[in-house]
Amino acid sequence: MSQRKTYSKEFKEEAIRLAAQSGVTQVAQDLGIHPNMLYMWKRQSEQQKDTAFPGQGNATDPEMSKLQKENARLKEEIEILKKAAGIFLNRSGKDTQ
Repeated sequence: MSQRKTYSKEFKEEAIRLAAQSGVTQVAQDLGIHPNMLYMWKRQSEQQKDTAFPGQGNATDPEMSKLQKENARLKEEIEILKKAAGIFLNRSGKDTQ
């Protein structure tokens, strides 16, 4: 039974780059691999990029929308506290005169 070939990450990345320039069929033939392997490597590479940096600003990213809502709530609380502090400062200033 023949052993399964393994390819380094660098080899796969270079193969994907070449396939984008010259076409999948040509690169697969030149490298002696099946074209489906290139498609599979490309898909895996894209999936790794998506999970490597979550929250890249995708409009549908649930974490991003949650953080934006929390940020808006905190800003509102700060404004309320500033107004309350101003009211208390004005009251205390009038009493001492």
